[in-house]
Amino acid sequence: MISVGVSGWLMEATASLRFLDDASNVLFVGPPGVGKTMLSVALGRAAVGAGHRVYFTTAAELAAKCHQAALEGRWKTCMRFFAGPRLLIIDELGYLPLPEDGASALFQVINQRYLKSSTILSTNVGIADWASAFGDATVAAAMLDRLLHRAAVVGIDGPSYRLRHHQTRAETLRQGVNARVS
Repeated sequence: MISVGVSGWLMEATASLRFLDDASNVLFVGPPGVGKTMLSVALGRAAVGAGHRVYFTTAAELAAKCHQAALEGRWKTCMRFFAGPRLLIIDELGYLPLPEDGASALFQVINQRYLKSSTILSTNVGIADWASAFGDATVAAAMLDRLLHRAAVVGIDGPSYRLRHHQTRAETLRQGVNARVS
């Protein structure tokens, strides 16, 4: 596992896509609105541009598809589907609670891909909190073991880009009110 900053690593990763050759993973960890999805999509687009198969999904959507496949007797087909792309991007892990079988399905997908192909995962849940987020410490530990074995963990912090405009406007209004009171 390598913990890195965003700028230098991202530029090198996008230019070389070497992490795909190594079947390494990328975990973008940070609060909402800091660009985790945008960075994941940028790497996905670069991979598509280099001729690789890429699939993008949210964690909740992946869990729902796996659940439906299990109900319909298509579990093996579903696992082959998610094991197929050279790069699988799983977005928004931790934003919505996963049902118990959802965490298990996510583990199965990660396990199928382990050492064979790359996964990019974006999450707002710190690695230390995965056990509580999944409700099962064993599944969380096994998933992290496989994900982090060959991974770059990119921590991103800062204010939400969606709220920056509102914060700037609130500060302007606050300064105007304070100027009138003085």
